[in-house]
Amino acid sequence: MEPIIFLVDDEEEVRATLSRALKMRGFKVKAFSTAEQFLNAYQTNDVGCLVLDYGMPGMNGLQLQSELNDRGIGVPVIFISGHGGVPESVQAMKGGAVDFIQKPFRQAQLIKCIENAFEIDSANRVREAGEVQALEKFERLTLREREIADLIITNPSFTTSKHIGRELEISPRTVDHHRARILEKLEINSLAELIDLAARIDSALI
Repeated sequence: MEPIIFLVDDEEEVRATLSRALKMRGFKVKAFSTAEQFLNAYQTNDVGCLVLDYGMPGMNGLQLQSELNDRGIGVPVIFISGHGGVPESVQAMKGGAVDFIQKPFRQAQLIKCIENAFEIDSANRVREAGEVQALEKFERLTLREREIADLIITNPSFTTSKHIGRELEISPRTVDHHRARILEKLEINSLAELIDLAARIDSALI
């Protein structure tokens, strides 16, 4: 899917000039005059980044960034501003912005930020896909298999079938059977891979 530069700026001249310049360089651009317009148009499966003006009437750039964070929308954000100072840029960066560029700026500077944002977006989507896949695999486990898997994950040194069987009041042979099924259903080959797979889920839930 071709990445899109979402440009949000209340100044028509800025939108027109930037859109034209970026399109001439081969980028796909969708421009909006307000944060609300962008929110109504954006789809979570849209690939790309957001080039966002800080100072806008209505919902400003920082407020839009906060709204995106609240909704769990991870589109990389590049702020452009002719008004924001150090406190605003610090707040934007704390909110996860890729960069905060002061107007006027060189196009080469913005393009470098955009390319970086595209890479971040791609990496985030790969990570998120891995998290979803891990969750789907754990959903294959029965309640007993999940109990055993949880014991192994929370106590990596407490992994012998004898110990687990004593904890759950079942035979070591039964534990062995369940362990084999866990590895098979999760499509892994070792307990180390089980712990790694669980870590992906934990990062998704933070």
